[in-house]
Amino acid sequence: MAAEPFSVIFNRAVKRKGGEAALSQMISQPLTPLEVAAIPDHRFLAEMTKKVFQSGFVWRVIEAKWPDFETVFFGFDIEKVLLMPDEMLEQKATDRRIVRNYKKVMTVRENALMIQDIRHHYDNFGTFVASFPSERIVELWLYLKKHGARLGGNTGPYVLRSCGVDTFIFSRDTEDYLRKHEVIDGSLTSQRSLKAANACFAQWQQQSGLTLQEISQILAYSWGPNDRHQA
Repeated sequence: MAAEPFSVIFNRAVKRKGGEAALSQMISQPLTPLEVAAIPDHRFLAEMTKKVFQSGFVWRVIEAKWPDFETVFFGFDIEKVLLMPDEMLEQKATDRRIVRNYKKVMTVRENALMIQDIRHHYDNFGTFVASFPSERIVELWLYLKKHGARLGGNTGPYVLRSCGVDTFIFSRDTEDYLRKHEVIDGSLTSQRSLKAANACFAQWQQQSGLTLQEISQILAYSWGPNDRHQA
């Protein structure tokens, strides 16, 4: 079964959500590439850290503790984080103000190193991120997985989405649609599956003129017992 034209997906989402106006209220917009390029590096590091700690954990607990995370890690200032020796990181991993997970605490410095490496070639990390066109967005996912710490799977894409970067998300509904329509098979994180999904979204983008984020959300709302936060 091939993927449907996006007009079919859109019309089904409209019907399920009670009309075009209702669906429109549920769809969010990404930032423009220029706006992404202007995001400070410390905000990318903060979102990486938040999503790493939320992975496999209760998200609302991390949200409740987040002001303390900002304090403990110096507002995620890249230079200050990179100056932290192992001993200081070990101490922070025992700080009751945050979630005490040593391996996840170590990712803060590791991901700061990735951002610092990018700054040797680009003005800032946002400029690097904004350089990936939508038809190559999974290449950015793969970069984060390879060069970052614990940014594989859905974590990297969720970091990008939370920063306003235009990307699709493999929500449960989206994954189920892509499998049922034989766009992907096997491992969700294989390069073959990622490239096939990216190509499919790029085709829908040509058909609709919408962003990847809008398409991703509309697709999720058109399929399965979807929840708003899963889109």
